[in-house]
Amino acid sequence: MKVTKLKSLLIKIFKKKGLNHSDALISSKALINAEMVGAYGHGLSRLKMYCDRISKKVINPKPKIKVKKISPSISYIDADDSIGFVAADIGIKKAIDNAKKTGIALVAVKNSGHYGLSGYYAEQAVKKNLIAMIYTNAPPAVAPHGALKSLFGTNPICFGCPTGSKIPFILDTSISMINRGKIRVAARNNQKIPEGVALDKHGKPTTDSKKALEGVQLPIAGYRGSGLAWMVDILSGVLTGGNHSGKVKDPFDDFSGPQNIGHLFIVFKANLFSSNFNNRIRENIKIIKNLPKIKGVKKITYPGENKFYRYIKNAKKNIIINNNIKQDINELLK
Repeated sequence: MKVTKLKSLLIKIFKKKGLNHSDALISSKALINAEMVGAYGHGLSRLKMYCDRISKKVINPKPKIKVKKISPSISYIDADDSIGFVAADIGIKKAIDNAKKTGIALVAVKNSGHYGLSGYYAEQAVKKNLIAMIYTNAPPAVAPHGALKSLFGTNPICFGCPTGSKIPFILDTSISMINRGKIRVAARNNQKIPEGVALDKHGKPTTDSKKALEGVQLPIAGYRGSGLAWMVDILSGVLTGGNHSGKVKDPFDDFSGPQNIGHLFIVFKANLFSSNFNNRIRENIKIIKNLPKIKGVKKITYPGENKFYRYIKNAKKNIIINNNIKQDINELLK
């Protein structure tokens, strides 16, 4: 399907659910971006979930979002249970605006929901020659190190910075071995997941995606990954006034109330300390790319580089939509 046609259909669906045109456009563009970069677990596979939550009145389609100015650099946003895309769009734009004026910005968001890819928002800051650090928490999926029960989300960590070229450095990674969206897509398509990424509800290793959703996802680097998940829970949950400590509701299965996810945006000018940042980052990347390579590796790439090329490649083609998602779209258009 052509991108323009898909965007039109998504806007129509979101407006049918009560979003105004601007918010529907913001949400549609974020979902399409996820498809374009190959992050299918954060793309159209989640469309029905967002619409279901609006229908169940746990996402507010007409929020009265409040932005509180704490200082010229610091803002606090109450998203009023809006769809996460809209809350995050306001958050990153406010952070960019504050950083351009003062050099550095800290923006916290509470009462939001799942907002898709963190890297999508970091890219917006990088395009303005800013560095971004972004944190958001998620529903329980990972057990704290030494615990028997899932509590932390897959809590992504995101860092973005300019590179002196058109390809930004975007590190956007969950603290789990694979993100939960990939497991959900695999479960819906009756596919297995790799070994070593999840345990079933009995604590045994599994490659069954459905059993993995009922069990525990494994963090990267053992206790270190668990520690990073805890850090994100503090920064995006405790600090912002959002839910934390396992209280973020699963967006697919728990309609008992809003998620109240927290987001934290830290954005600052790349040239705060050195006026020739672009030259220095180019030198940094060049040195690393020219290192001797291990057998089988043709090219050393930095985070975000492959995703950039995937986007360029996919922009020349139609978006492929599988039968499950086609069915979702058709049902939502009725």
